[in-house]
Amino acid sequence: MTGRLDLSVDAAVYDVDGFTTTKEEVARLKQAGRKVICYLSTGAWEDFRPDAGDFPQEVLGKGNGWEGERWLDIRRTDTLEPLMARRFDMCRDKGFDAVEPDNMDGYRNRSGFPLTAEDQLRYNRLIAALAHDRGLAVGLKNDLDQIPQLLGDFDFAVNEQCAEYDECDRLTPFVKAGKAVFHAEYELPPSRFCARSRELDLSSLQKRYDLDAWRRTCD
Repeated sequence: MTGRLDLSVDAAVYDVDGFTTTKEEVARLKQAGRKVICYLSTGAWEDFRPDAGDFPQEVLGKGNGWEGERWLDIRRTDTLEPLMARRFDMCRDKGFDAVEPDNMDGYRNRSGFPLTAEDQLRYNRLIAALAHDRGLAVGLKNDLDQIPQLLGDFDFAVNEQCAEYDECDRLTPFVKAGKAVFHAEYELPPSRFCARSRELDLSSLQKRYDLDAWRRTCD
């Protein structure tokens, strides 16, 4: 999520960076009737965050494909839980309504650690509980394989590129449960996914990879 935050976008929900978005900006959005989601990377370390030095080397794994980011050893909840709790405190204190925890599928990637599906379920449920304990809603980011097990723990879903990979049908449990699905595509234009998104009742748009204010919606 890059660039200057455009507070004028006529959208019911803003999903913005938890660290760089200020309490005042959150307040302005909420005064305008918006719901505001706090983006955090909870499954990967980012070297550009102010708390990056608080993460010990032993919990840092392989790179996740983005510059300055490395997978976390999510088995080490003794170390990670207090670090993530402080981040969620920040989201709450800034007035956010919800959290989007990212990189929540390390077990499906070459993380540098022998992570299992059970490790991921345990960690994802911990993250959900940290949000709920602070009065925040929480979304499941990607992790399609574990939707059946995690549907009850998460309040909405966030997905990237399910249309490109022909996976959007797998998000229907959230829709059937009356929970929103926020969906972004990067490579496909709206003409390639909006019709199907409407059928599935997804909230879809096209974004650029740098996640600036530009977007094309399905409206």
